[in-house]
Amino acid sequence: MTAPAVHLFRLLKWGRILARHGALRGIERDRNTPRAVRRLARLARFGARVPETPRYADALQAIGPAAIKLGQTLATRADLIGEAAAHDLMRLQDALPPVPFPVIRAAIEQSFERPIADLFAEIEDVPIGAASIAQVHRATTTDGRQVAVKVLRPGIETEFAKAIDTYEWAAAQLEAQGGEIARLRPRLVIETFKRWTARELDLRREAASASELSESMEAEPDFTIPRIDWQRTTGKVLTLEWIDGIKLSNREALIAAGHDTEKLANTLVRAFLRQAISEGFFHADMHQGNLFALPGSRIAAIDFGIMGRIDRRARVWLAEILYGLITGNYRRVAEIHFEAGYVPPHHNVAEFATALRAVGEPMRGLPVKDMSVGMMLDSLFNITRDFDMQTQPHLLLLQKTMVMVEGVATRLHPDINLWDSAAPFVREWIRTELGPEAFIADRLAEDLKTLARLPKLIRNIERHFPDPGGAPPAPPLREIQVVRVGGGWRYAAVALLAAGAGVAAALLLT
Repeated sequence: MTAPAVHLFRLLKWGRILARHGALRGIERDRNTPRAVRRLARLARFGARVPETPRYADALQAIGPAAIKLGQTLATRADLIGEAAAHDLMRLQDALPPVPFPVIRAAIEQSFERPIADLFAEIEDVPIGAASIAQVHRATTTDGRQVAVKVLRPGIETEFAKAIDTYEWAAAQLEAQGGEIARLRPRLVIETFKRWTARELDLRREAASASELSESMEAEPDFTIPRIDWQRTTGKVLTLEWIDGIKLSNREALIAAGHDTEKLANTLVRAFLRQAISEGFFHADMHQGNLFALPGSRIAAIDFGIMGRIDRRARVWLAEILYGLITGNYRRVAEIHFEAGYVPPHHNVAEFATALRAVGEPMRGLPVKDMSVGMMLDSLFNITRDFDMQTQPHLLLLQKTMVMVEGVATRLHPDINLWDSAAPFVREWIRTELGPEAFIADRLAEDLKTLARLPKLIRNIERHFPDPGGAPPAPPLREIQVVRVGGGWRYAAVALLAAGAGVAAALLLT
């Protein structure tokens, strides 16, 4: 177990880096920040030349890979950190300084325990992308296929373990302060982040996620997943089909190549809805750098390190919430929040519905370009505070991905109306899953499963209540109250009397 002094030293060092880049200014000025935290923030910037405009991305990059990954997550939570900070943190999705190729070559050979020439006929020294956890090189396999090879940065597991250990310790200290910070549940947020990164640090699990997502997206032919080369994949190296397309972040190149940006935007929205609502398994890192346009205005996705899952009950709630917002049925949206336990029961459903209407109604029917996303998020955050809604860590990935998809779709086609794009899919899913046909089908399936269990149930009953043996059944005996007479001489007297009565009865019978 790491000593508190070590955690404090790391936090002070990181705090000093954040302060030098002006990243603590918002914490100092926020009235919801605990007083002790504000004092530490002021101490961290003592004597530093703080820039006028905070440089959050530069600060997190200077701290290390775990901070970069955390920053990429926070970039999607403008409701927590503000629009300006979220916009600056988006820079962390771009290329980072790569690891020298000789180090990468050694890592590949160590992972496979064989020379790299046995695996690849050619591999480019310069990576096509470098992120906080891994970097990707283009290669040609020994059988002539073009592939992308993703390699973990050496030593990344140790760096992450140290950093997350301190994040957990700091989150516990913050949550103990109570108030607004405690309502945001920082310990659960960090625990969720820890699970995400644990999956990302095992590239075999990423390969399995890609394979599973590919199977679940067969109904969406315009959204494709590259094939995995399992023979050239380990826990630290992932090899997959090369995707030759244009990044969705390059809108000018998309238009020049003749792609239909409106179709691309609608395909992305529909693909996300199918993953999240129909399948309950979704790509949770769908930023522009991970999405490519292919011929025919199709979309290919890469980087499956962060995947999200939601169970069927939560998917039903999600679909009903979306459809309620689309149709303006705020009362039903409010009821679902209470049914799901997201709003404590001491609040009033009608009041919550009115609060949702105040946020949703001004946005309905508008293209995204005419919406004030910052104002909407701020209003929603005020609602969560007014109605004592705690952060739901199991939905963080979903919220994060929804914000990402909205942002990418808007950049592709500024006039897109997300409500109109989502409505047909959500309406059809609700009819299919919650309509009368679905109710009858679910009931039939449940009854058939019950009937199938009957033979086993009967066998269990017979095992506990076997057939009687050869002796005749005993006659019914009258219930007689038993009197406890204690021990000692009284017990002996009763025993003698009972024995005598037994002897007398035997003589009478003979």
